[in-house]
Amino acid sequence: METETMGRILIEATIENHQDVWDARRGMIPEDQVRRVTIKNALVDTGATMVSLPTRLIEQLGLEKIATKSVTSSAGVVHANLYNAVKLTIQGRECTSDVLEVPDNVPPLIGQIPLELLDFVIDPRGQRLIGNPEHGGEHMFEMY
Repeated sequence: METETMGRILIEATIENHQDVWDARRGMIPEDQVRRVTIKNALVDTGATMVSLPTRLIEQLGLEKIATKSVTSSAGVVHANLYNAVKLTIQGRECTSDVLEVPDNVPPLIGQIPLELLDFVIDPRGQRLIGNPEHGGEHMFEMY
């Protein structure tokens, strides 16, 4: 589901702890123990690079901090914690992405790298997220 709010594109995204997904596939944990969240209003942000999640969602997913990185933001250059991979699902398309932490007052952000991995583009006229028209709207990877 997509909605437009004051020129912003908000989408539904399911985010799962990738380690839990693999553990469930190997039979180490039951499928219903995979930590996941469904976000009804994730903000598509082509100015962001990665998936960025508020601290409360990172804790709910049980993600592990792997590094601290310098990032540019509206506040200038700051440091943000980087967390291990999640499985991101949007409109039935899936990819894996590390996660940057944002404060709890910032919405979940879907940045340019996951949009590229999922082969989505912004439809500026319709103010929505669509499959890449250059690929007939189908999910396709480019190898060159």
